[in-house]
This record gives sequence, C-alpha cells and structure tokens, in this order.
Amino acid sequence: MAGSSRRLTIGRALREAVQYEMTNNESVFMMGQDIFSFGGVFGVAEGLGEKFGPQRIVDTPISETGVIGAAAGAAMAGMRPIVEMAYVDFIGVCFNAIANYAAKTHYMSGGQFKVPMVLLASTGGGYSNAAQHSQTLHGTLAHMPGMKVVCPSNAYDAKGMMHTALRGDDFVVYLANIQTIGMMMLGKPLPGTIVDVPKEAYEVPFGKAAVLREGTDVTLVGTASAVHDSLKAAEELEKEHGISAEVIDLRSFVPLDRETIFNSVQKTGHLVVSDEDYHSYGVTGEIVASVAEMDPTVFKKPPQRVAFPDVPSPFSRPMEQFCLPSAARIKQAVLDIT
Repeated sequence: MAGSSRRLTIGRALREAVQYEMTNNESVFMMGQDIFSFGGVFGVAEGLGEKFGPQRIVDTPISETGVIGAAAGAAMAGMRPIVEMAYVDFIGVCFNAIANYAAKTHYMSGGQFKVPMVLLASTGGGYSNAAQHSQTLHGTLAHMPGMKVVCPSNAYDAKGMMHTALRGDDFVVYLANIQTIGMMMLGKPLPGTIVDVPKEAYEVPFGKAAVLREGTDVTLVGTASAVHDSLKAAEELEKEHGISAEVIDLRSFVPLDRETIFNSVQKTGHLVVSDEDYHSYGVTGEIVASVAEMDPTVFKKPPQRVAFPDVPSPFSRPMEQFCLPSAARIKQAVLDIT
C-alpha cells in the first residue's frame, strides 16, 4: 500500500516498536540513563518521557547492577522492562545480574518465574572510543545459557525483532552495532541500514538467518556492520573477479540458524565468516564448527574468519581501522580460498 512504509534508521525503528508496545501493553516500561528528557543515546526513548511519564520512562543512576537487578525483579513480577545500556562493555560491572540472575531464574525455578525483559546495548567500534567503549562481545553473551541474543543489521529487522522481543516471555539481549543504529552523537549510520519500514506492527522471528544475496561460489556470513561489509565485498568480487558470493545476515545468535548456513556452504563449497567480535572463541568460530560438524566434506578449501584480533581496541583511529573487519579484508579472505 502506498505510504504504508518509510525509510528509517534502526534507532527510529526501535522507537516506533517500543512506543507501540508501550501504548498497547501497560506492563512494558523502559529504564536507563538520560532517557526521560534526552531520549537516551540511541534516541529510542525520544519524546516517550513526555508521552508516558516518569513511572514508565525511568531515568536511573549509573548503577548497571542495580538497574539489571531491578528490571529482572520487575519482569518476574509480571512487568516487561526494557533496559537501555549505552555500551555493551558495561556488562562487566553487572555480569552477575545478567548471567546468574536474569538468565537463569526461569530454569532454576522450574518455570515458575519468567523473566520477559529486554537489555538493549550498543556494540562495536569505529569511532575511536578506545578499549572500554568499543567491544562487541557477541560470543560472550551468546555463550551464556538462559537468554536469547539478537543483532539486526537494518531498520526493518530491528523493528520486527523488537516487537518479537517485547511480546515473548524470554530474557532478550538486543545488540545494536554503533555503526548501524545511528547513535545521536556519532552521526549518520551505514547507508544500508536505512531501509523501508512498515508503519504497522509486525514480528521478525528469532533464529532465522536472512539470505540477502544469492550466489554460487562462496558463502559470506556476517553480523551487524559486517553484513554491510560482506555485501560490498560481494559486489566487488563479482565485478572484479567474476566470483558469485552468497551473503547471509545471521540476525540471531541465540537461537542460531545453522541450517541456512550449512545449506549455503553445501552449495558454494567456500565459507568466510565476519564479525566485529574477537577472533578467538567467538561467533565466527562457532559458525565454522557448526558446518564442519554437519559435514566437513562440503568445504572445498579451509573456511576463513574475519574478526577483531585478540587485542584491546586501540584509541588510535588508523590502528582501530586496521583491526576492524572490512570489505577489503573479507574480499582478500575470499580470494585466498577461491
């Protein structure tokens, strides 16, 4: 229908989903630093303080442990809290509340207590925010049982996945890369993140990867900003070398869509996985292992990983850019195995 969708940033798409769910479900509320008047660093709560009042758009002190604990308790009591955490690095001060409280209560109570809450946090680098504000930590969070972990790469998926998160009964860690979400102080997000978004509410299911580009020669699996690097690399590979790359957006870490990835690699015979998380013990290794466990003979050449090296993120922009995944690094990884 004409006029039924607009081009939005991820931040605006998230705001739309949150406002809709808060309007239609009084148990949904939001907690975070500077969200009532300022709207939070993502702009997700912009204008919602005035609309819903301080009891549902709750400014909190700088105490992540207290905020996560309060949100988990509220969720167990029947509410549906959203906690905004500016940088995922801050889980370091409240990891016990996340991993041992919010994530495990449903299981340890034998299902008597559900914890339907959403933790919204930014990930990634690219803006010289240095070692304590540039991490990704996909693998760290996905490794812990008891919570769903998602990471959309565009505004359409972002809105739909937030609706899914706020309507379910699970603890959802919702990760938004700072190059994709459009954080207010960092300028415009990556162009490919801004897409048509329906005005209506809709859900995007967790655990289903998206094939963004069909191909026959190599499978490129990406997450968040690395999805856009993969798409750029695929275009250049076809134009410059005649290589047809299939690009898959993982979208969800927990649950993980291993089947879509395996089916693609079974077709192409080559795999390159890219993610801003650290190289070792991360999502890239999990993807490679998952395919190998299903059938190692599908690989015509050894699979490749493009990830952040196992070092703290440098403050220096040239050094940071050297460490981050890029279209150039992905393209070279493909050329090394094809």
